[in-house]
Amino acid sequence: MFRTKSVEQSIRDTEEPEHGLKKSLSALDLTVFGVGVIIGTGIFVLTGQVAKETAGPATAIAFVVAGVVCGLAALCYAEFASTVPVAGSAYTFSYASLGELVAWIIGWDLVLEFALGTAVVAVGWSGYIRSLMDNAGWALPEVLSGTDVADGFGFDILAFALVLVLTVILVIGMKLSARVTSVVVAIKVGVVLMVIIAGLFFIKAENYKPFIPPAESQETGGGWDAPLVQLMFGYEPTNFGVMGIFTAASIVFFAFIGFDVVATAAEETKLPQRDMPRGILGSLIICTVLYVAVSIVVTGMQNYKDLSVSAPLADAFKATGHPFYAGLISFGAAVGLTTVCMILLLGQTRVFFAMSRDGLLPRFFSKTHPRFHTPYRPTILLGVLIAIIAGFTSIEELATLVNIGTLFAFVVVALGVLVLRRTRPDLPRAFRTPLVPLLPIVSVAASVWLMLNLPVETWVRFGAWMVLGVIIYFVYGRSHSRMAKEGR
Repeated sequence: MFRTKSVEQSIRDTEEPEHGLKKSLSALDLTVFGVGVIIGTGIFVLTGQVAKETAGPATAIAFVVAGVVCGLAALCYAEFASTVPVAGSAYTFSYASLGELVAWIIGWDLVLEFALGTAVVAVGWSGYIRSLMDNAGWALPEVLSGTDVADGFGFDILAFALVLVLTVILVIGMKLSARVTSVVVAIKVGVVLMVIIAGLFFIKAENYKPFIPPAESQETGGGWDAPLVQLMFGYEPTNFGVMGIFTAASIVFFAFIGFDVVATAAEETKLPQRDMPRGILGSLIICTVLYVAVSIVVTGMQNYKDLSVSAPLADAFKATGHPFYAGLISFGAAVGLTTVCMILLLGQTRVFFAMSRDGLLPRFFSKTHPRFHTPYRPTILLGVLIAIIAGFTSIEELATLVNIGTLFAFVVVALGVLVLRRTRPDLPRAFRTPLVPLLPIVSVAASVWLMLNLPVETWVRFGAWMVLGVIIYFVYGRSHSRMAKEGR
């Protein structure tokens, strides 16, 4: 259960003609991928919710805190991705350092994280598109928009179609995916910069007073919706105040999810030792700066108590008498969510492919396309399944599972850096995480703290998924593992 797969063996596996991926990505492609997946619903939605309910104008500080937590994890990811340039991200890293069972658990975790993330974003994208269609006087039948008030049945045809189209793009090739992403990201970043620049002219200084509103106790009731930290330590979470900033950070953390997806493309990068750290850290820095700037502008345009929760950026411009900018923001959000959906789907297929290549999932899924050199079998399978989930299910209540899954991956990767430094000090490392062991330990502590601020029900659902994963490992994965067969 705790056998490790050497870095050298992982790299040799990528050289098998039928099981290797085509190297076509540069540092710029990776940075674009990172920015493409990070800038999504977080910046367009969470800014208003957190400012109004939790942190006020200090939302900018909450974004900084969440960015620092992600930055600590990003430094650990950068070392691993440049040292073990193999598809699979945290799954592959933990296989090389912590053992097969831990690798399976984190791989199983990532499958859930990326699947739910893709479906949730696809449903959100569908909502923006329907809103734009309504503005133009068009409307889909209710039965095809996800809800039918007559009998409770609905099928979200737009979310379903989006996932299928993105599946086809990913099957055709990574370079095409990178080109599509580059165009969409350019539009999305342009909209964000427009918000920042145009919004500067409508800022009122009095909206920043007080910058950190007085603390108010949260009324969680101590039940399933309460943060785990409240039940464990009797800690009373607060809205606003200094501690409200940390509560807000655990919420806006969702806005940063995705930079770790960049690591799943390590095997398809031309010079991973140089370009993976640049792509991971570069995309995170760019997005943190944009997030902080947007939150400062939007809380300056409108008092935090009056901000909209559903569409804060667009509604802030409406409140200042500029509906044109509001429409442009809605368009940018709809376009931007396209890349978020595609890159999350990309990340899931690469993790699934890596697990299949190691025998922990059926090897049938580890063969690449003879022409496109992409993992087309898992891409098609997962794409169709997620399209069906997105079409039939409104799973917003499961979105917090994406948060806890990502934070769990952060913890495993940081611990993996510590273990591999001790067990393989001789390993050539193009990028080295600074201040080891201090920085990985701080990264673990910060991630665990944010996890403890998530509701108890999220922990229960996450635990149930992990138990199911362990059962599958002992029933199938342990006996079919390539490492086990080689040992026998």
